[in-house]
Amino acid sequence: METRSQLEFSLLSWGANSYGQLGQGHVEDQSVPRLSDTAALQSRVVRTVSGGGGHSVFITGNGEVFVCGQNHRGQLGLGHNADISTLELCPSLNQTVKNVACGWDFTLFLTDCGQVLACGSNAFGQLGVGSSVSHSADLLVVGCLKDPAVSVAAGLRHSLAVTDSGCVYQWGTGLFSHAKRALSPRPVPSHLCSQVPCLVPGVDQKTSHLVAAGSAHCVCLTGDGDLFLWGGNKHGQLATTEPFLSSPSLLKRSLLDGEKVLNVWSGWTHVIAQTESGRVFTWGRGDYGQLGRQASTSQNTKQQSAGPLAEGGNQEVCLPAEVKVLSGATQIACGSEHNLAIVARWQEQ
Repeated sequence: METRSQLEFSLLSWGANSYGQLGQGHVEDQSVPRLSDTAALQSRVVRTVSGGGGHSVFITGNGEVFVCGQNHRGQLGLGHNADISTLELCPSLNQTVKNVACGWDFTLFLTDCGQVLACGSNAFGQLGVGSSVSHSADLLVVGCLKDPAVSVAAGLRHSLAVTDSGCVYQWGTGLFSHAKRALSPRPVPSHLCSQVPCLVPGVDQKTSHLVAAGSAHCVCLTGDGDLFLWGGNKHGQLATTEPFLSSPSLLKRSLLDGEKVLNVWSGWTHVIAQTESGRVFTWGRGDYGQLGRQASTSQNTKQQSAGPLAEGGNQEVCLPAEVKVLSGATQIACGSEHNLAIVARWQEQ
């Protein structure tokens, strides 16, 4: 039997390519998958891929980082601001990287020792280093985390991290305007307007181990299999009638048939969760088919809301529902409004 190291891998990319984010050596959009220029990899196996607004980051099996695409704010971490259309090694990373999260125009790197590094735009404090820099092409250390991090996530203009002690931190002011409109005249909580990592209240007594982020919402998974959600709810991604949640709110297990959650992913405006039995539930925005199912009237409703973020006074509420064809999926990934999954056996529904 062939082992992973003996298999040959091909790196395919397609879609928008205005800044060379497909790594194909040009800036022409591609409507079908084509081979990326992987000469720089020199037979290294790619383990993790992440994409931002116009840039891409690849982590190899030995923890090296390769980047390409838009770099106007230094989001590639190369020490300069020129766009790159082929994969290039990020030489300033002298640590092994185990995970990466790409925001719109910034990047977070999680090293194997639990350090969080950041580069790119800091216009909203999303790099977690205060307001002293507007952007950075060099990697900056995210301080104020009391313990090593085990998970990071990047939204449109906000960031999240979980430490090995189970604490959740948030930084970046990308949700501030949403919160201010929703909470006025009440003050905006510190974790929604901080430019350095700030402890998120409401889950501080829990042992969290994973975070995910959408464009304007946050998700946290605890070791007990509970999901907490907060932030913007324009498309029902928080499974509540409230237009905005300033602090984490527990998702009732009854909405997942009483099961614990083992993993969670977030798109720009939708959420996917996999439970202990392998079942997969989706909720949030679905007008591009990103929920993988037809929403019934009992699952998706428009409810009257006086909330300032609800368009036309209607707040969309989308409750979790199972996508049976994804049951037992071994890997799931979310794009902004699309998803990918690996399943053992496929049967057309």
